Amino acid sequence: MQDVTREIKSRIGFAKAAFNKKTLSASRLDLNLRKKVVKCVIWIIALFCAESWTLRKVDWKYLESFEMWCWEGMGKISWTDHVRNEVLQRIKEERNTLQTIKRRKANWNEHILCRNCFLKHAITERLREG
Repeated sequence: MQDVTREIKSRIGFAKAAFNKKTLSASRLDLNLRKKVVKCVIWIIALFCAESWTLRKVDWKYLESFEMWCWEGMGKISWTDHVRNEVLQRIKEERNTLQTIKRRKANWNEHILCRNCFLKHAITERLREG
C-alpha cells in the first residue's frame, strides 16, 4: 500500500512540475484552452497507470487536493483564500478525477476479462452459483 501512495505522490509531483512549466496560470491564454491543456497533458501525467492502483482514503485526498490545486492555479486563487466550490464555478469545471479513475478501472477490468475467456467464464459461473 505504501508503494501506491509513493507512486501517487511522485505522479502528482511530475504533474505539478509540468503545470508550472507550461505556465497555465498565465492569463495570456484563453481559459478554455488552458482547461484543455490540463485535461490532455497534466491529467495524463498525474493518472498514468491509475487503473492499477489500489486507493485508500488518504490517496483519494491527495488526488482531490491536486485537482483543486490545478483549478485554483488556473483561476489565480491563493490556497489561503479557502474557497473550494467557488473555484470550480469561476472556471466552469467539475471535479472528475475520481470518476475518471473509476471509469479507467472498470475499462481495465473489462479488458482483462475479455482477454482471458477462461477467467471470465469462471467468474460468471461462480456468480451464477452464489
